[in-house]
Amino acid sequence: MAGALNPETLAQIADELAAAERDHTLIPRITARWPEATIDDAYAIQGAWRDGRLAAGRRLVGRKIGLTSKAMQAATGITEPDYGVMFDDTVWQSGSVVPFDDFSNVRIEVELAFVLKAPLEGPDVTLFDVLRATEYVTPALEVLNSHIELEERTIVDTISDNAAYGGLVLGGAPVAPDAVDLRWVSALLFRNETIEETGVAAGVLGHPASGVAWLANKLHQHGARLEAGEIILAGSFTRPVWISRGDSVLADYGPLGTISCRFL
Repeated sequence: MAGALNPETLAQIADELAAAERDHTLIPRITARWPEATIDDAYAIQGAWRDGRLAAGRRLVGRKIGLTSKAMQAATGITEPDYGVMFDDTVWQSGSVVPFDDFSNVRIEVELAFVLKAPLEGPDVTLFDVLRATEYVTPALEVLNSHIELEERTIVDTISDNAAYGGLVLGGAPVAPDAVDLRWVSALLFRNETIEETGVAAGVLGHPASGVAWLANKLHQHGARLEAGEIILAGSFTRPVWISRGDSVLADYGPLGTISCRFL
């Protein structure tokens, strides 16, 4: 699917998103203003935004995959996966107080993170290639943060907005990829001591490593690959939970431990 927008428009939208990130505001839907915009345009906008952040001194530490489960696709009305980038200043450890004012809006998702010990380069990466290239898998919470108005947004809007990535909270017990059956990793998500969501990791494309394989092959189409040391968020296996200022969050992964954080 070729791009429909000219380079000046792509750069303008990337600048709008950078300003919205800085000011914690929302911009009107891209697809409302440019209904002809394509998925290729969306990744070009995200790329321009990413390059601007790298030029400003931020460091890329990994990537997130979104919309890999039926639960998330149903929650958003979007039917294919997407991806975004994660920077070093968006990662917190379990037990952290996360600044609520760093975001325009906050939702939490339950995920597994794959930390790579070897590169993964498409176009034919399989689930088994992912397991061989993974040093360890660890529980993670993704903080979703949108800079585009949510009503009636499409996959084009979401991809342009760095796949709605806001932050990452790491915790629990890291495990080797062959130490447990990753399909059956499950989690309970509590907000303020009340269970809001439960899920099983097989909800992500049948196996969470399948999401990482999808990403490696998708990146090949864009002339890129996954590098050793990168953290890859494999996709949520619960629906997102809205978070307000003052909320506490706890995710219990059973044998893989817990993650907690609070938004103030």
